[in-house]
Amino acid sequence: MKKTILFFALVAVTGSIFAQKKTTTSGIISFDATTSKDALPKAENKTVIAAIDAKKGTIAFEAIVKNFAFSNPKMQEHFNGATWMDSEKFPTATFKGNITNLASVDFQKDGTYNAEVAGDLTIHGVTKPVKTTGKIIVAGKSISTNADFSIKLEDYGVNGPAIGAGKVATEPKISVSADLQ
Repeated sequence: MKKTILFFALVAVTGSIFAQKKTTTSGIISFDATTSKDALPKAENKTVIAAIDAKKGTIAFEAIVKNFAFSNPKMQEHFNGATWMDSEKFPTATFKGNITNLASVDFQKDGTYNAEVAGDLTIHGVTKPVKTTGKIIVAGKSISTNADFSIKLEDYGVNGPAIGAGKVATEPKISVSADLQ
């Protein structure tokens, strides 16, 4: 009898520990680097790995650079080339950070919460600190996240000819979203 009770107690504790971490392999990162000279520098990656640990307040995203899709195949070729993202040399972009106002997010109660996030964004082999505010939506056992922010491409050593020619914004808008289970 004691062994049965101990077994069920361990199962319950293990279940609650694993329930704290939610993941997905279908997060979405999009960016908009359009300018008045060119409306095409927009791309989306729908195969982003994302994880959130509700107990610790950690959050992470990883995107394979080659998986960003453009409406213009030539633009995609330039994006992945050596003068832009150099996706052969730098195959992933990552973010690892924390929800800095974790006490304001109740992962046990359905609702929409403003989340302040700070962490390190690595693009093109360069890591820089990033802070942004996003939303966390808790619905049952699911968590959805979204955030918008901008970066300076020059901070990450991204400076292709199209940027210098004004065809690509020097500070593209980045949107991140994920539905985690």
